[in-house]
Amino acid sequence: MIFEDLGTIDYKQAWDYQEKILNEIVSAKLNSGTVEKTVNRLLFCEHPHVYTLGKSGHENNLLIKESFLKSINATYYKINRGGDITYHGPGQIVGYPIFDLDALNMGIKSYIHKLEEAIIKTLAEYSIQSERLEGSTGVWLDVSEKAKTRKICAIGVRVSRAVTMHGFALNVNTDLNYFSYINPCGYVDKGVTTMEKELGKSMDMSQVKKKLRNNLEQQFGFFSEG
Repeated sequence: MIFEDLGTIDYKQAWDYQEKILNEIVSAKLNSGTVEKTVNRLLFCEHPHVYTLGKSGHENNLLIKESFLKSINATYYKINRGGDITYHGPGQIVGYPIFDLDALNMGIKSYIHKLEEAIIKTLAEYSIQSERLEGSTGVWLDVSEKAKTRKICAIGVRVSRAVTMHGFALNVNTDLNYFSYINPCGYVDKGVTTMEKELGKSMDMSQVKKKLRNNLEQQFGFFSEG
């Protein structure tokens, strides 16, 4: 697996880059007829303020007019992943695994389960107990107490010819005010949180990235380059 930290990058630029890599992997698979030499990629980045709406989402979950976006320095995209609306911004680790599920010999459910597990294990290293919420993707806190249930990591993916793109967004030092302009992931009764809020201090992004990368490598059995 090749790992690449893109730093802070415009959402559309990162989207186009993912599409380019996905198309290269798919083309190589079709031309070679084998998955043995697939080079999987893992991208980390942060985005300027942006809202993205998945293909199964509802536009009314964006609670502001598009004309208001400029005043909060945000952009808005309708995209080709699953899921509803979410927010990306500074202080959030966005991960884009571009993995060949055929080469990994796994289905989409197992893939998402491993993404969630890597994030759960990373949070545990900071003494944050997190878990899955039945019927929903992502990573959550206090699932057993409905009034307190809150999301700390969103997941939304697209799969084309068994190759993944899009991925997850882990709230580290994220400005939660930006979530007040949407129904995050379509939920009107669930909160959103960050590692900073849960621990009461700003987090070292580079350290969190390192731990998260290690846990992803362990879950998928990778030795990465980059």
